[in-house]
Amino acid sequence: MRYLYIFATLFFTVYGQMILKWRILKLNWTMPHTGIWDMVVSYTKFLLDPFIFSGFLSAFIASVCWSMAMTKFQITEAYPFMSLAPAIVFLLGVWLLGETFTIGKVVGLGLIIIGLIVTVRF
Repeated sequence: MRYLYIFATLFFTVYGQMILKWRILKLNWTMPHTGIWDMVVSYTKFLLDPFIFSGFLSAFIASVCWSMAMTKFQITEAYPFMSLAPAIVFLLGVWLLGETFTIGKVVGLGLIIIGLIVTVRF
């Protein structure tokens, strides 16, 4: 049951990153350069978008889940699992967002996983 907190932290962290990137691409959002009022309007629309808001909310929920995980684990025991977030984001980014798949990224992903195994096992 205690690993559920770590899983939830990973889930909400990854969800937040993926949904923000997807929505920014979908909205084709860029910072306006025309004036302060246009910037305020643009940021407000951006921040009030339900998907963007859910991404920010998921970051908060991930923080709450992480806080609960800290009551069940030593930080040196739990934190290595957080290194799975970049690996999951990489895989989902390639699959869902069509991001580039390079040998360098795969090697980096492999090193992350090896580091996680070494950290947790030894």
